[in-house]
Amino acid sequence: MPRESSPFSGTAGDLTGRTVAGYRIEAELGRGGMAVVYRARDLRLERTVALKLLAPELARNDTFRRRFTHESRVAAAIDHPHIVPVFEAGETDGVLYIAMRYVAGSDLRRLLDRAGPLPPAPALRIAAQVASALDAAHEHGLVHRDVKPGNILVDRGTDSDHPEHVYLTDFGLTKKSLSLTGFTTVGQFVGTLDYVAPEQISGRPVDARCDVYGFACVVHEILTGRPPFLRDDDMALLWAHQYDEPPPLTEARPDLPPQADAVLARALAKSPDDRYDTCLAFVAALRAAVRGAPARTHPPTRVDPGAAPLAGERPPSPPRWAAPVLTPPAR
Repeated sequence: MPRESSPFSGTAGDLTGRTVAGYRIEAELGRGGMAVVYRARDLRLERTVALKLLAPELARNDTFRRRFTHESRVAAAIDHPHIVPVFEAGETDGVLYIAMRYVAGSDLRRLLDRAGPLPPAPALRIAAQVASALDAAHEHGLVHRDVKPGNILVDRGTDSDHPEHVYLTDFGLTKKSLSLTGFTTVGQFVGTLDYVAPEQISGRPVDARCDVYGFACVVHEILTGRPPFLRDDDMALLWAHQYDEPPPLTEARPDLPPQADAVLARALAKSPDDRYDTCLAFVAALRAAVRGAPARTHPPTRVDPGAAPLAGERPPSPPRWAAPVLTPPAR
């Protein structure tokens, strides 16, 4: 019998039409150095899923396989409206896989590439939903370590007051899993370096506050169209994360009040002890700064995707950027 093609070699769509672990692959959605994601059909339950296949060399590492199994189970146990549900994770024919809910919208990376910086109201709505997901994961002892626009999915919301519904994904393959198995070293990371916390670069222990830093880099990009640090090469970028001060938010967004600069600066502090303790506390402080109100002292609301509009804004209709970006791709 001929050997099936590896999803990590050859042309895109090599596995289209084939069945892997009970899922019939329909189309490739995206790929990176360590995984390929497909739209697939669950033949047992007759539903569409997103099927992630990990690189075969990962399955050959016992340490990674154990961590993959543990973290996938933890992620699957989190029942949260803004975390992509994990249906199943396992190994078949030497390949590790994760089956997740298929989200028909776009990811935040594509949204920003098409729409550019977002107005404060949708930016804060998206940020609040991501923050809620991250804090929920932290409460379960799971640190994401790879918060970036490509791991944030934006689907259509339920109505004009909730024009988008945001999901955080990719908990089953964390940087810690890879670094413990020798697949990453200092200066070599999975994905982009634009959102990596200083303690990750230096190899220090990380906790939930490293996600606060990465999330703050994403929020900076949502509001300005670029991450806080842009450098000519990777080493200069790593240095900037560890030692350079981030540019003031108002440098790129003079329409925002200066109080927002201090909020971003604290979230991007080099020392974890100087950052906000939670992602929702960061979003609450940013919302207060944008509105010109004093920051709240009580704990922020857990899920607040439909926050009231900012002063002077008209709430009834979704923002114009939402319509073309969030339309499901053509079948």
